[in-house]
Amino acid sequence: MPLVSVVMPVFNSATTLGAAVRSVLTQTHSDLELLITDDQSTDGSMDLLREFAREDERVLPESAPERGGAGRARNRAIERARGDYIAFLDSDDMWLPEKTERQLAFAAEGNAPLTFTSYFKMSADHAGESTDFAPNGRVIRAKEHVTYRQMLVRDHIGALTAMYDRTVLGTRLMPEMRKRQDYALWLSIMRDGFDARGLVEPLAVYRAHQAGSLSSNKLSLVQYNWELYRKHEHLSVPQSTRALAGAVWQSLRNSRI
Repeated sequence: MPLVSVVMPVFNSATTLGAAVRSVLTQTHSDLELLITDDQSTDGSMDLLREFAREDERVLPESAPERGGAGRARNRAIERARGDYIAFLDSDDMWLPEKTERQLAFAAEGNAPLTFTSYFKMSADHAGESTDFAPNGRVIRAKEHVTYRQMLVRDHIGALTAMYDRTVLGTRLMPEMRKRQDYALWLSIMRDGFDARGLVEPLAVYRAHQAGSLSSNKLSLVQYNWELYRKHEHLSVPQSTRALAGAVWQSLRNSRI
């Protein structure tokens, strides 16, 4: 069975960390390693991680020497990975027990080096385990096939569900960006000619945190997408403008649904 390296950044996540870690350790595909980078937490998260590591040798925590943000924390974990596949989970989200097994089979059947799945969305204040959650019936549906052009307009890949085949793509790190590093990683893979395949079965649980105002969210979208298009995707000004217009339209449309 392929070894799956699960990458998890942590910062002051003591209240949700246990559920996230246990959802990985109870996967039906057990050949995995959980690579965790604690980004200088002050709430006892690292102490909790050490306890998990003593109980299960697959848990491999590391303390970052200084605060660097989620993207840098993920990269530190990726650099330590030994697995054939790299998968991602944040410390406040969870996987369903068969997530890894089903996604590996899906990737093999479709010969897809970058895959993702549908996922449940629930309130961030829910403290249940991966087998005890109330998603209120809302499922964020994965598209069966996503192209690079479609991804420029909208990030269709939930980071908590993403997995890439390192034997095909090599080791891929996230770009040094303040935000949207995961989005930039998917785009860089797809820019190289690899489309993304989505498994429509929901296999993860996303905790939705209270967002800021609609206007501030749109301003953030403009700022970070423009940086992404110009600095990382190297699109021309007209290409970036068209992509940004599509992204803002999609965001406005989704906010009305």
